[in-house]
Amino acid sequence: MTVQSQLFKVISMLTIALFLVLAPLGNQADAASGIKSSQVVSAANKVMGTKYVYGGTTTKGFDCSGFIGYVYKKVGVKLPRTSGAMYKTGKKVSKKNLKTGDLVFFNTSGKGVSHAGIYIGKGKFVHSSSSKGVSVAKINDPYYWGSKYIGAKRVAKVIK
Repeated sequence: MTVQSQLFKVISMLTIALFLVLAPLGNQADAASGIKSSQVVSAANKVMGTKYVYGGTTTKGFDCSGFIGYVYKKVGVKLPRTSGAMYKTGKKVSKKNLKTGDLVFFNTSGKGVSHAGIYIGKGKFVHSSSSKGVSVAKINDPYYWGSKYIGAKRVAKVIK
């Protein structure tokens, strides 16, 4: 084997290794984005009442993560497709420090993250519910959401 072909192989392997390391970051939210909380709430309000559709990502119907992805795309932030993948992005936020635009996550299936919404302030979040479509709920609802809450993430710089 010539030195040139060995060098080519080494460069190819390094390129592949670099791609494998950086590729998962391609779906990460742009946390440096400065978006207004009013933009997030407005984008969510525009689709309020849209029906729930499993796997839905359009105004014809949303599932929970499809709704979040749609809203954030409207304000210029790309997020991963599923609620589980969204939970792996951004910065962890305690419940007492939630701000409008933070993503809130719930375990509704007994198997980890299975539902998500967008915190809109005053103890409320907007989400795509399988029973009500895009709607508002209370994060501490003692009858359902309160006991299912598992955490929150800040996926973008949201300003007032």
